[in-house]
Amino acid sequence: MTTFHPKYITFDCYGTLTNFQMAEAARDLYGQRMDEPKMLEFIRNFAAYRLDEILGDWKPYADVVYNSLERACKRNGVAFKDEDARFVYQRVPTWGPHADVPAGLAKVAKEIPLVILSNAMNAQIMSNVEKLGAPFHAVYTAEQANAYKPRFQAFEYMFDMLGCGPEDILHCSSSFRYDLMSAHDLGIKNKVWVNRGHEPANPYYGYVEISDISGLPGVVGL
Repeated sequence: MTTFHPKYITFDCYGTLTNFQMAEAARDLYGQRMDEPKMLEFIRNFAAYRLDEILGDWKPYADVVYNSLERACKRNGVAFKDEDARFVYQRVPTWGPHADVPAGLAKVAKEIPLVILSNAMNAQIMSNVEKLGAPFHAVYTAEQANAYKPRFQAFEYMFDMLGCGPEDILHCSSSFRYDLMSAHDLGIKNKVWVNRGHEPANPYYGYVEISDISGLPGVVGL
């Protein structure tokens, strides 16, 4: 891996590069109504329902947020309002990067084109990307691919747009469920897991582990 020089380094955005703050948004809405154990359970449910919502046909991310938040509220006996979902959805473009991201990306971007494949809407993603502090060769969204990760269609759209195959890229993500499991199944042998602490290690899927993006240049020998 240390000598592999990919044509592209491809990234998940939310969680891996951008500080994904759905849990914080949920706390702001419902934290005064629940004790801490119940709030943690709500956050886990909200995350699980978001994954469930994207496994079928593509729908706007506003609908994903609405449906998953409504389902989490129902499961936890919390009153749900339409404006709660709008509050969460409208926060997405305001999120900035993890502190380690700009410097690490900038170093790699000097040598290798960077690409984002994100479960995002076209109208929102560039606000987040602009905060990352590095140039990107391309940014692809679920809206463009007509599919959310972990569905293979999202990755295949990216391959088609880049004119490359799984052997040509290094894919970087903090999530096995959304990215690295599908990458493995599609034959992407070169993978980096950014251990942000929200999923456990899973060595079966074959990757280099880094604690944050400052470790990425070393993976590609820079």
